[in-house]
Amino acid sequence: MNAKKTKKIVVLATGGTIAGLAADAAKPQNYKAGQVDVADLLQGVAHDGVELLTEQVAQIDSKDMSLAVWQSLLARAAHWVAQDDVQGVVITHGTDTLEETAYFLQTVLQPTKPVAITCAMLPANAPDSDGPGNLNDALAWVQRPDAAGVSVVCAGQVHLGRAVQKSHSHQRNPFTSQAGMNQPKALHVPNISQVLACTHWPRVELVFNHAGADGRMVRTVMAHDAPQGWVVAGTGNGTLHHDLEAALLDAQKQGAQVLRASRCAQGGVQSRESDVFPHAGGLTAVQARVALLMHLVAQQA
Repeated sequence: MNAKKTKKIVVLATGGTIAGLAADAAKPQNYKAGQVDVADLLQGVAHDGVELLTEQVAQIDSKDMSLAVWQSLLARAAHWVAQDDVQGVVITHGTDTLEETAYFLQTVLQPTKPVAITCAMLPANAPDSDGPGNLNDALAWVQRPDAAGVSVVCAGQVHLGRAVQKSHSHQRNPFTSQAGMNQPKALHVPNISQVLACTHWPRVELVFNHAGADGRMVRTVMAHDAPQGWVVAGTGNGTLHHDLEAALLDAQKQGAQVLRASRCAQGGVQSRESDVFPHAGGLTAVQARVALLMHLVAQQA
């Protein structure tokens, strides 16, 4: 018998559209996420020759993803990838915050075994639901001998967990891959134990540069409930309105750490001599927020 086929694959479920149900299957856009448990999701999904283990880590709409769920997901993924008889892990997840979860898991877990995150754009009871196909593809991916690390498997495509971005709101394949999405060298990465032990999460807020960005929101937040970090999604190459830059400089003087990204879908930020704040390179703004959050966790550990 092929020894590889006797190994186990673990499916960790968190809810999302893939586990959603529509009240009227003819109107699948009107659905509630996180209704179908993981055992039912796997009914009819082919897994010949592979032993599947399942855990329901959460049952939420991924727009409501929390740091506590991230901790639980990290703990269970770390546990299972450490088992000699586990070949890989598949995670079911909603698409809305999937890119943040993928970047978080790749950054902290850094698994040598494959961890495939999959999803759906149509609920489980839609006549042409894409969930079963995506699940099949994810299960196949983690059995590949060349698969490693965190990947996103959706609509017949595979994206690196550190480089994936949701770029379309409703098409079957909402994800694209961006180049250069590595952790900025100036930012520290906490280990798994430090993240799991964290009981007081730092707060990192996200603000966008735009025409007329006067920095008032930054000043107001800093005066009443100051976060430990700010990520600013700048225009173009991370450029900032002078009033917003001044407000962020004041926030920095008060102890907040500031990181620049770009609000553009492609390209990220490149260094310039006139830079005032450090930048996140090719990371998207939401990935930069995860990176800064983890940096602050590492600093306070």
